[in-house]
Amino acid sequence: MDGMHHEGFIIRPPSEADSILLQVTLGCSHNRCSFCGSYKGKPFAIKDDALIEADIEYASKNLQFLKRVFLIDGDALILPMEKLVRILSRIREKMPWVQRVGSYAGAGAILGKTDEELARLRELGLGIIYFGLESGDAQVLREIGKQQSPERMIEAGRKVRAAGMKLSTMVILGLAGPKRSSEHARATGRALSAIDPNYAGVLTLMIHPGTPLEQQVKGGRFELLTPREMLEELREMLVHTNMSRGIFIANHASNYLPLRVKMPADKDKAVSMLDSALRGETALKPEWMRGL
Repeated sequence: MDGMHHEGFIIRPPSEADSILLQVTLGCSHNRCSFCGSYKGKPFAIKDDALIEADIEYASKNLQFLKRVFLIDGDALILPMEKLVRILSRIREKMPWVQRVGSYAGAGAILGKTDEELARLRELGLGIIYFGLESGDAQVLREIGKQQSPERMIEAGRKVRAAGMKLSTMVILGLAGPKRSSEHARATGRALSAIDPNYAGVLTLMIHPGTPLEQQVKGGRFELLTPREMLEELREMLVHTNMSRGIFIANHASNYLPLRVKMPADKDKAVSMLDSALRGETALKPEWMRGL
């Protein structure tokens, strides 16, 4: 995206591929998750107002064919309220054709805003939050360095929904290793049910170089799931996920078996499809085809 002041490696959800990527922070305010290599070597910082303003100006003149804006980097909602209001107001003023603004957000950032503040951000165009739950199991959350209890994670997710924003909640297969796989799957399904997001995005754990988790794997302190165990965990998670509406998606490039399940109508059919795969009747994506 020539002309925008992007620093470092840029990450955005697959669904924001056709969005204007407006960098408002550098890195992630937490940046201590053991599995995540996205923002290593990129200390957290808030971008200068002048740079953000210049990028909005550039996008308003050159990117009128894009209808959405996504605020990067990892946890834009952590910004002070007045700065977020200013950014969203400028987007609305300079790019009136923009239909939706989205952002990643951690539980701490969400819980740090009042209900009234979140509702105000919604009014100003912040229409979707991408929220990394990762697991609903307290032990797994502790082990991966999340610093939030399942209860707080659920509270954060529900708070976004109550503000009238769409919520995409990400969870990760394989995070618990084989010994705690069932607990992770069931607790995560129960947490997704309690949050009741618009989208539940299921990713498969991939080991990134330079992460604490890579060191744990190399040192024999963390065991990876086999493709079959990943499918069993996905099945268990889906069985325990009861969403009143929305979509349960496991179609990220990291997954062995792509799934897009309209909830609750298609849940039973999807479980049957997983059973078929576990019986060897459905081909899995070969390892070399998996990736980001």
